Amino acid sequence: MKDLPLIGITMGDLSGIGPEIIVKALSDPSIFDICRPVVIGDPQPIPKNLGQESGISAREIQRPFEARGQAGVIDIIPVSRLKKDSTMPGKPSVEGGKAMVEYILRAVMLAKDGEIEAFVTCPISKVLMHEAGYPYDGHTELIASLTGSPDYVMMLAGKKLRVSLVTTHCALRDVPSLLSLQKIYKTIVITFTALRDDFGIKNPHIAVAGLNPHAGEGGLFGKEEEKLIKPAIQKAASEGFVAEGPFPPDTVFYRAVANSHDAVVAMYHDQGLIPLKLLHFSDAVNITLGLPVVRTSVDHGTAYDIAGKGVADPSSLKAAIKMAAEVAKRRATRK
Repeated sequence: MKDLPLIGITMGDLSGIGPEIIVKALSDPSIFDICRPVVIGDPQPIPKNLGQESGISAREIQRPFEARGQAGVIDIIPVSRLKKDSTMPGKPSVEGGKAMVEYILRAVMLAKDGEIEAFVTCPISKVLMHEAGYPYDGHTELIASLTGSPDYVMMLAGKKLRVSLVTTHCALRDVPSLLSLQKIYKTIVITFTALRDDFGIKNPHIAVAGLNPHAGEGGLFGKEEEKLIKPAIQKAASEGFVAEGPFPPDTVFYRAVANSHDAVVAMYHDQGLIPLKLLHFSDAVNITLGLPVVRTSVDHGTAYDIAGKGVADPSSLKAAIKMAAEVAKRRATRK
């Protein structure tokens, strides 16, 4: 049991579905076959979600090493103890926003100190994050800042398709100006390295999407492919990072799903996430590549509209926990 990695799970915004999917995910005994999960958050909402999961209990601990890793027991490190009106399902509060950030801060600290091997994050509200005094675009940017990681990549992964993003949360009209040869090159290199080291793929092959229709059609529909994307691919390939493209965006994902490539580097958020979520709406995992710590996340939001109704799907959280455990084991083996 002690050989299994300790995996922290932050509760996210308590007014969302985080507490519910945590209870549902940790009600699956198979999770305890691969890791020792430790919930980082607030004990108050857990009992409210235990009613539908018979035979499950919660236990407060102070340090991760105290976790039993026992099916049927949810070990939780209390970081906050919010009042009931700050944790009402579907009704976010500023107090809840401050608490959800504190859970992330604690998880990063525990990971940096080696007390947990990886951590998984439940959904947060970016608006609440800003109101709490943290002007970041989301989890990824905050965690990168806390770990001193200037070069990182957001990847969304499922069994059939993996997608890395060159740009993430920005207006579509800003994408061309945010692209650069160096940024595309770094995304390719970080993705390749993660596929090899963290995913255990010996000889990764990456497909790179173009920005414009038909990948620019030789410059007729845009110059980014010739000026930025193709040179970035050539630079990466010259250094031994196997990448091909730029491919037309309307065919590149089909190629990857057909097993010709291990991941696709997409130029912007929706270009990559629309096909990814078409295939993996319930079980995709968000993983941040290029960090000194292992962090995965669910690939969905707080779902305030269904919070407290008992209908939230824990599939993405289960997949995120499993991926965190697998990556943590591979990193431990390399060390």
